[in-house]
Amino acid sequence: DMKLDRRKKGTYGPPPGKRCIVMVDDLNMPVMEKYGAQKPIEILRQLIDKYAYPPEGGWYERKDATHPFRSVIDLTLFGAMGVPGGGRAFITPRMLGHFYLVG
Repeated sequence: DMKLDRRKKGTYGPPPGKRCIVMVDDLNMPVMEKYGAQKPIEILRQLIDKYAYPPEGGWYERKDATHPFRSVIDLTLFGAMGVPGGGRAFITPRMLGHFYLVG
């Protein structure tokens, strides 16, 4: 939140006319839990999932009970990962559906 500007009530983003680009290296490094989820991956998915969290995805602010969801706009997320195996896991299909794969 601190690096993003407040655009309107509950909506944050980079300064108008710019885009925020976030690069995540080793996207498939988090260990899967018992049920198959990877908690850091699910938080990133929430940030970019505009279908489950309209209009653009975002964060839940736990300290502010009156406006708990903060939308993040004008954000591009891209990631890099190695071949699964040797400590690297497959990422969940729910997250994989948000990316274009280049091999």
